[in-house]
Amino acid sequence: MEAAQVPQQRAEPLLDAAVRYAEERHWDVCPGTWLEPADGVERCSCGEDWCAVPGAHPTRADWAGLATGSGAAARRMWERQPRASILLPTGRTFDAIDVPESAGFLALARMERLSLPLGPVTRSPDRRMQFFVLPGAAAKADALVRRLGWSAPAIGLRGCGEGQYVTAPPSRVGGSGSVQWARRPTTANRWLPEVEELIGPLAYACGREAADARTRLS
Repeated sequence: MEAAQVPQQRAEPLLDAAVRYAEERHWDVCPGTWLEPADGVERCSCGEDWCAVPGAHPTRADWAGLATGSGAAARRMWERQPRASILLPTGRTFDAIDVPESAGFLALARMERLSLPLGPVTRSPDRRMQFFVLPGAAAKADALVRRLGWSAPAIGLRGCGEGQYVTAPPSRVGGSGSVQWARRPTTANRWLPEVEELIGPLAYACGREAADARTRLS
């Protein structure tokens, strides 16, 4: 499946999305930075000229302690700053396996053919995809990939677990666009898969893409 085939999704207010994630999925949510207009461009609210992820990172060091699973609390947070990005702490109700977008779509197609269980999947403007899996996946990912004959860092696969986060739709990242769902949260994917169920197709797709990239450069 190519990225261009993913349908455009209707923009949802950040407040509504944050409340829905807390109430319907029981995910903790935390407000992050946002984009502010300045001199004809949009800059991150953190004020850094060279911010690596403008508009989509924590506002303070103790951000994880501010995260809430309460819909009412989430509503109050985003009423104070409606443009704040939505950060979902990993290592709590889910971990995420982060892969290059091209490999992610290749893996999705293979998983669907094999009828493998899938959780939600996000697609970020930096051309990465995040596959939601049960907590604990990040600690096991490198070893699982190594058993399959690859090095996770070398093929661009990484786990996001305790102390980390994923940025949730419809948060905007710099001038490059918004985070989208490649696979939306539904009642059908409420129960997340174990990382062992998905790591094979993900590692294969990442390894193939990494090999193709080396070939193009040779």
